[in-house]
Amino acid sequence: QVQLVESGGGLVQAGDSLRLSCAASGRSFYVMGWFRQAPGKEREFIAAISWSGGSSWYADSVKGRFTVSRDNSKNTVYLQMDSLKPEDTAVYYCAVWLGSDWGSWGQGTQVTVSS
Repeated sequence: QVQLVESGGGLVQAGDSLRLSCAASGRSFYVMGWFRQAPGKEREFIAAISWSGGSSWYADSVKGRFTVSRDNSKNTVYLQMDSLKPEDTAVYYCAVWLGSDWGSWGQGTQVTVSS
């Protein structure tokens, strides 16, 4: 069973940047994604990237500010977050596309953006 471990979260001020990492055990997976869940809200899709990195997808709320990338030699996917806003405060998760749904969720990493 694949295990995903997120890291890189923290407390920053509005306008700052953070880079999250998601390390996958075992092997690289075709499509990997990032999600987030704010207190009292449902988990939402943020970004995803294909195995080659040639295709990526973003939610409108982060398009132009966040960039997803991957290093398959390290089995790691990254989420570069720039121009952070207080509304980006959430627990961020990565997941693997299993063919019919997302799965193998990591434990999450907290991102808090102060105004």
